[in-house]
Amino acid sequence: MSQAAFLLDFDGTLVDIAPTPEAVIVPPGLKETLLRLREACDGALAVITGRPVPQIDEFLGDIPFAVAGEHGIAIRHRPGGPVERAALPPVPTDWIREAQDLVASLPGTRLERKVGGFVLHYRAAPESEEVLKRAAEAWVAPTKGTFHVQAAKMAWEIRPAGIDKGYAVRLLMENAPFTGRKPVFVGDDVTDEDGVKAAVSLGGLGLRIPADFPTPASFRSWLASLVPVPGNTSPGGSK
Repeated sequence: MSQAAFLLDFDGTLVDIAPTPEAVIVPPGLKETLLRLREACDGALAVITGRPVPQIDEFLGDIPFAVAGEHGIAIRHRPGGPVERAALPPVPTDWIREAQDLVASLPGTRLERKVGGFVLHYRAAPESEEVLKRAAEAWVAPTKGTFHVQAAKMAWEIRPAGIDKGYAVRLLMENAPFTGRKPVFVGDDVTDEDGVKAAVSLGGLGLRIPADFPTPASFRSWLASLVPVPGNTSPGGSK
């Protein structure tokens, strides 16, 4: 623990996936576990997520020392510090207009706007997966690598190339209290693979749900076992 830095995804890793982002529930005991973990690694605890930074604040308060939001586009390196944003290419307005028309024509699909791009969701309309993918690929093809299409859970995300969770891992590890430690990155989605690769390249670990932990609940239990409540030695911290 004295040499580790923990950089953790949120949805599907620390918390269970919910039907909508707003419906996510922070399980009982998670905040307490994260507080003990942060103390055990001298503050080297970060959340790296696709959500905006303020949403993580709503769920977890100031428990993570650092938060990287929007897949690395926005990073706050310390509690109370400024949110630093990567320089982004502008998203063409005609893409947004066409995306709005497309989801309007496909019941059950949804457009989510983001600062650096947007997401086409098809969780409620899985039959629309290929239609949305073809549209997304057609938009980004002429940009010659400026933008790319990122697969997500029941969604396609159009985002700037080169700014991802791996980028966030590398930036966070350059600053205290992370610098000099071994990064442990844990995620559950295709969007987390860049974080996994970055952690391994820096001499740390990249772990995945369900490959390494069957469920978010099992991962939470593992975290709790790393930092048990004093005087509590049974799994999960229950007497």
